[in-house]
Amino acid sequence: MNEFLENFKRNVHLRTSHSELVGYWSVEFGGRLNKAFHIWKYDNFAHRAAIRKALGRDTEWQGKFLIPNLPLIDKQESEITHLLSWCKLEKPPKEGIYEMVIFQMKPGGPLLWEEALKKAIHAYASQGYSKLIGVFHTDYGALDRGTVGFFYEVHVLWWYENADNRAAGRHRSHEDPRVVAAVQESVSYLVSQQNMLLIPTSFSPLK
Repeated sequence: MNEFLENFKRNVHLRTSHSELVGYWSVEFGGRLNKAFHIWKYDNFAHRAAIRKALGRDTEWQGKFLIPNLPLIDKQESEITHLLSWCKLEKPPKEGIYEMVIFQMKPGGPLLWEEALKKAIHAYASQGYSKLIGVFHTDYGALDRGTVGFFYEVHVLWWYENADNRAAGRHRSHEDPRVVAAVQESVSYLVSQQNMLLIPTSFSPLK
């Protein structure tokens, strides 16, 4: 893992010359160990396709990063997500840690659950329990088939000063009737939830 990240750090400029890196983290808790998690920004599908094609022709990127790192990669997953219409990508006030919360929502799409989820997220963020960085809806990725349709995934990215700050905020929010009421409404549309604690790398734009 360390060798992989050091190699990326040395050659990150080769990759970011093609498209914008939003953030790059290692997973500390809540997910597979020795896992890197990163977000890249594209204008549209055509832009991403053009970047993929350009990377395939970039011999320096291939030779310095991709080929040497292939033996170090056990598994790779890729998803396409979009920011929800009521959310924009925010910046943290200073360096810290991040939490990615992955909600698997019931079939029916955003029309069914988006407003309730929005209320729950805003109730938590508005009281200062955490800094909201972004809310993303999966387009390509884990869209699991249920008995009456597809389960949709929503990724919510939060920032905290440190892990203890996160724990204290969650404890206070559990006693906040405004948060509790909003969450109770949203969980009626929830199938499952996963929380990952993310540590930003030294070369991550989001720190």
